[in-house]
Amino acid sequence: MPEAGKLAARVRGEPVSEFILTDDEKLLRDLGWGLIRPPWARDWIGGTKVELSRTRLLPEKDGKVPVTLYSVFLGSERFNSSEARFDRIAADARGDAKLVPPFCEVATRVEAADRERLAAVSRRDILTQDTFEGANARVWENRAYTGWVAQALRFRIQAYQTAADHFEIETPSGSRLWDTNRAIKELEGVVRLAESGCTAENRFDTPEDLKRSRIYKNWGLERPADQK
Repeated sequence: MPEAGKLAARVRGEPVSEFILTDDEKLLRDLGWGLIRPPWARDWIGGTKVELSRTRLLPEKDGKVPVTLYSVFLGSERFNSSEARFDRIAADARGDAKLVPPFCEVATRVEAADRERLAAVSRRDILTQDTFEGANARVWENRAYTGWVAQALRFRIQAYQTAADHFEIETPSGSRLWDTNRAIKELEGVVRLAESGCTAENRFDTPEDLKRSRIYKNWGLERPADQK
């Protein structure tokens, strides 16, 4: 499938690199797959579509599945309590949120390596056309994959929120709904990091390593002022 996918991608005019994957590039794809695959295990049709997109047999946009399928999946499952569905949504959202920081850590290393790769290409006077095109194609593939993960995470947020809104009407539960919405908001917070290319923005332009204030010197060893 991957080889057929490369051929299909070339036909569509997408960059394709034959470069060997680095360890971090392999890890990027492994960690990202857990965030791209639909979160419901029994949605084999949706999972197959995403697999076809992962191997590039289908364009990424054609691998999308309806966000309502997560609600259908939860509705088809048997739970001892109707409130358990809210617990499941919250657990899935928090589980996804824990997967984002490790992915972003690897994505940051891959981005740094890509900058090094492009700098090396610019320094070389003699390069084969295959090497030049392969380097640029690999950078494109890495950035496209990171962007795909960010889109998949945004899709999951929509699926979770759609399910929460649906079951708020079908099986109301005020306390569980509040916790579920909070979990979705937590996921949304980390997804913004992935959408920014896994680079946290320093909005106030403060130094990364702030100096410790002098008021903390000998903290806890205060003594009364000397009396004249």
